[in-house]
Amino acid sequence: MTLPSPDAPLRLGVNIDHVATLRNARGGRDPDPVRAALLAQQAGADGITLHLREDRRHIVDADLAAVMEAVALPINLELAATDEMQGIALAHRPHAVCIVPERREERTTEGGLEVAGDEARLTRFIAPLRDAGSRVSLFVAPDEAQVEAAARVGAQVIELHTGSYCEYCAEGDDAARDAELRRLFATASLARDLGLEVHAGHGLNFVNVGPIAAIPEVVELNIGHFLVGEAVFVGLEAAIREMRRQMNLARM
Repeated sequence: MTLPSPDAPLRLGVNIDHVATLRNARGGRDPDPVRAALLAQQAGADGITLHLREDRRHIVDADLAAVMEAVALPINLELAATDEMQGIALAHRPHAVCIVPERREERTTEGGLEVAGDEARLTRFIAPLRDAGSRVSLFVAPDEAQVEAAARVGAQVIELHTGSYCEYCAEGDDAARDAELRRLFATASLARDLGLEVHAGHGLNFVNVGPIAAIPEVVELNIGHFLVGEAVFVGLEAAIREMRRQMNLARM
């Protein structure tokens, strides 16, 4: 796989899961995730991310099919490494599949995937997805052992978990924030040296996105919850355009 140039524009993937969360809170059809995906496309998003959880608390199977049919953007399908989810991914063949850890009781994805301790199973899980034409990404903490394991199991991409960095920013813990940012820079560099494309995401907002967008090896950010929340106040298109502006400023 040819890696994007570090000088290439930073891509923005918009996660529309929480539009479905709002719909599911009451039932019915509104707000419609397909409409959100179309608005994101209109606002200049480079891709659409959906997390099909085992308990279907956000996106459901019909949403995946409808979004893939409606939008021209690449679809990044996040899922757990289960037989059911592998079957769904093979049936739909999205542009990308991002494997994430998943626990039923968690409110959101709480950490990175344990790759180093599960290499044999993940290697078997990934191979059919790659054969079907999907690019496989692993959502990992900024940890060198996990990045190295991701390269060994056949992933083409890693998405670095920025959640801890974002929490330290919110808490005002400058020392912990800076230490976590150094880890993100170091693991992004290692990943590119290993031939992996580097993405990042989780917890990013207008205030904290700049230092992550400035990591030269990172070529894509995936952002969802904040954008959907901000859309309540300013609209989804405006929120996406402002995030793009902040990313571009940081990249400059």
